[in-house]
Amino acid sequence: MSGILSRRFTSLAVLLLAGLLACQQQQKTEQKATLVPYYNTPDFTPLWPTESTVDQVITHRINEFSFRDQTNAVVTRQTLAGKVHVANFFFTSCPTVCPKMTSLLRMVQDTFRHEPRVVLLSFSVTPWLDSVPRLRQYAHAKGVNDAQWHLLTGNRGAIYTLARQSYFAEEAIGFTRDSTEFLHTEHLVLVDPTRRIRGIYNGTQPQEIDHLIVDIRALLESN
Repeated sequence: MSGILSRRFTSLAVLLLAGLLACQQQQKTEQKATLVPYYNTPDFTPLWPTESTVDQVITHRINEFSFRDQTNAVVTRQTLAGKVHVANFFFTSCPTVCPKMTSLLRMVQDTFRHEPRVVLLSFSVTPWLDSVPRLRQYAHAKGVNDAQWHLLTGNRGAIYTLARQSYFAEEAIGFTRDSTEFLHTEHLVLVDPTRRIRGIYNGTQPQEIDHLIVDIRALLESN
């Protein structure tokens, strides 16, 4: 009889220990903060929610859009499904910031050339000038990979609204208009597969591009 009780006690102890370990593991998972921060507001305050609270804390997402790229293909939010993307705003006749940004974005393109889950989006802020043929010519001159890097043109109002409301352009420190009043910024915005903003980087600084590449890799590993 004592042997039976002893075995029952041992079994109960094992079950309790297993349950305790499972609870501790669940707590660790719930409390694990993401490595790459989220950005939920135009002031770009970084947030590190736990995996279990992301949906409650992070409510901002990139809105739907539809524009044409340099190949005349229509690019929409669905084009980005399951992918990490980097967005910036430029115009082909820009003589200063844009060429440097484009050159550094080439580094990102070349780093992830064989990674179909990484996409680059460059929205023209002078779409009435940057036609599809003009974007095609620009893409060819800059070594753009059409399959991975989309230079986008379309309705001016739609582009500006998307820039301000989805990517928070002009709402944060460092976002300014140039003297011609074109919406323009030197920043790059990193967005994850769930359309949430995960990073902002100075697109004219090589060290910032290095940081961007590290963050892209981290997002790819976590998805």
